[in-house]
Amino acid sequence: MAQIALYRQYRPKTFDEILGQKYVVETLKNSISSGSFSHAYIFCGPRGTGKTSAARIFAKTINCKNSKSGNPDNTCPNCLTIAENKS
Repeated sequence: MAQIALYRQYRPKTFDEILGQKYVVETLKNSISSGSFSHAYIFCGPRGTGKTSAARIFAKTINCKNSKSGNPDNTCPNCLTIAENKS
């Protein structure tokens, strides 16, 4: 059995699971709900603040076919492919 690093095992899967980044999550959810995306986003900050997790959830939500209230549904083919690290 392959070992999975703890940060990958417990990585949040929706915006609602991200803690301590209320304003970032709110801003990203608003851009998703309005349907206006920029061509690039810069996620910056010190280690362990959730940059990669927020970026992965943001990308998953943009590509999700059945996005619910700014969160990915995690059941469509796009979400499953991203969750399995095949995308």
